[in-house]
Amino acid sequence: MLVHIVADYGQGDLAFAEVAQRIKLYLPDAEPVATPVPAFATLATGFCVAQLGLNDAPAGTIVYHNVAPRRDDSGERPDNEGERLAYARLPNGVRVIGVNAGHTFSFVRDAAEELRWAAVPAAGSQFRSRDLFPQAAAHIALGRPDALADEVDRSSVPDVPMARVAYVDGYGNLKTTLRAEMSSGTAVRVRIGDLEVGATASDGTFAVPAGELSLAPGSSGWMLPDGSEERWVELFLRGGSAWEALGRPDIGAPIEVRSDAQGPDGP
Repeated sequence: MLVHIVADYGQGDLAFAEVAQRIKLYLPDAEPVATPVPAFATLATGFCVAQLGLNDAPAGTIVYHNVAPRRDDSGERPDNEGERLAYARLPNGVRVIGVNAGHTFSFVRDAAEELRWAAVPAAGSQFRSRDLFPQAAAHIALGRPDALADEVDRSSVPDVPMARVAYVDGYGNLKTTLRAEMSSGTAVRVRIGDLEVGATASDGTFAVPAGELSLAPGSSGWMLPDGSEERWVELFLRGGSAWEALGRPDIGAPIEVRSDAQGPDGP
């Protein structure tokens, strides 16, 4: 059983090993695969959840995620209480089990055939994803009738914020929540924060010379229940890092794109 662990523990952090060990305790056949995201980056988490969960996967696959900024309540948190654990069943049979915080379920909200709360306390440990949640995930995976609680109000799950940095891969490519809207070959200006750079809108990331930036449909996307394809645009610096070139933007940073023909002061 493939179990993706998407969390903000840090690259190679001991926490990944502890959580994997606890998951194996309750699901001996589990094959854990760790995917780190930046601290508190619920948008990156949601993006990874959808990329792993809405594409072809082995039967029985689980996406287990834990990014819990505890920002749903700015007051004191008795007994380390945090956001609640939720469950989604996707059209391809993949099961998503994770903390419903920020945008962690935003990308799969509408595609999910079932979206419910897990029957597990939201408090009781600072390290809930090791001490409390793996057993709850195992109960869900094994189909225990008492493992799930009420349906999640889908209107409480926020929409995907558009035109944002969603994920940065190991090459420094910026995966975004932009959709392709310009003809291939169009010269554009891309602004993130205080930095603005030139790029070329294209139909493929490698459709630019070495050293130039492209704005093109990337490798991330998935099929929607209606049969249409969701494909996100990627900022790609051929032979370099778009993340470095654009000032190392944070996850969630807004992106502005305009035709280069307009110039800095308009047409």
